[in-house]
Amino acid sequence: MTRHPLALIVSRFKREPSRTGSLIITFYGDAILPRGGSVWLGTLLQFLEMLEIDGGVVRTAVSRLAADGWLDRDKVGRKSFYRLAKRGRERFEAAVEHVYNPHPSDWSGRFEVLLIGNGADRESSRTALIEAGFGNPIPGVWVAPSGVPVPPEADGAIQLEASAAEEAGRRLISESWSLERTADSYRNFLKTFSPLKDWAAGTGALDPADALLARILMIHHYRRVILRDPLLPAALLPPDWPAAEAHQFCGRMYQALLPASEKWLNEHGESHSGPLPAPGAELRRRFPAS
Repeated sequence: MTRHPLALIVSRFKREPSRTGSLIITFYGDAILPRGGSVWLGTLLQFLEMLEIDGGVVRTAVSRLAADGWLDRDKVGRKSFYRLAKRGRERFEAAVEHVYNPHPSDWSGRFEVLLIGNGADRESSRTALIEAGFGNPIPGVWVAPSGVPVPPEADGAIQLEASAAEEAGRRLISESWSLERTADSYRNFLKTFSPLKDWAAGTGALDPADALLARILMIHHYRRVILRDPLLPAALLPPDWPAAEAHQFCGRMYQALLPASEKWLNEHGESHSGPLPAPGAELRRRFPAS
C-alpha cells in the first residue's frame, strides 16, 4: 500500500534532531502572526499532537523560548496564551520578505563589510547575520552585497563598504557562502515536498489538519534553506541555480494549502478574546503571483 506523501514527510521530520522550539517559531510566524499574534497554549498542543510530540516536550520548549526572549506569556484565568515577544516578532518580520517574496540584490560590484571583534558579540549576532544574507569569509568579518540591511544584533559592528572587480568579487563570494550546499538544500526541498503536488491538486477537499501540517512543515523546511541564501544576482550564481524553481513550487503549494489550513485555525485557534481574528492583509501578500 502506498503511503500518503504527507506521512512520508512527517516521518522524515521526526527522524531529524529535535527541532520543537524552531517549529513553534515557524508556526507562530507563519500561522499566528497574521492573525493577531497570540494563541492559547492548547491550540499549539493540538497542532503539535499531529506530529506526536508529547505535551511535556511542548511545554518545556515553550518555557525555554519564553526564557530566551522569543515568546511572551499572558495568563487569563487558568489558560496561558503565548505571543511572539519583541525579539521574536522583529526577527520573523525581518525575514518575511526574504522568505515569501525574495528579491535578488541589486549588486554593482560593492559589498557591505562588517567587522565584529568581540567573541561574545560574534556568537550572539551569527544567526541573525546569516539569516540577513551575510557571509563569513574569515572569523569576525561578514560581507553581503551592498544594500543588504544590517540586523539589529550587529549594530555594534564596524561597517564599511568595499568595491571588488568581477573576479575578486567571485572569489570573495566563494569564500563567504557555500553556494553548492545551498543549491543542494533547494533540490532536497523540492525532492521532499514535490510528492504533495498531486495530493493538493486532487479533486477532493483537503483535510484542514493535513493542510495546516503540510503548510507549516513546508515553510519550516523552506525557511531554513532560503534564509541562508544571500540572494545574489544571477550573474554571480552557478548555472542551473534552483532557487527560482523552489520558490515557485513553494508559492503554488502555499496558495493551494492556504484555504483548508486557515479553516483549521478558524475551528481550533483560540486567542485570549475568543476565536483568532481573521488574517490581515500581510497574509495575502505572501508569494504574490506564484
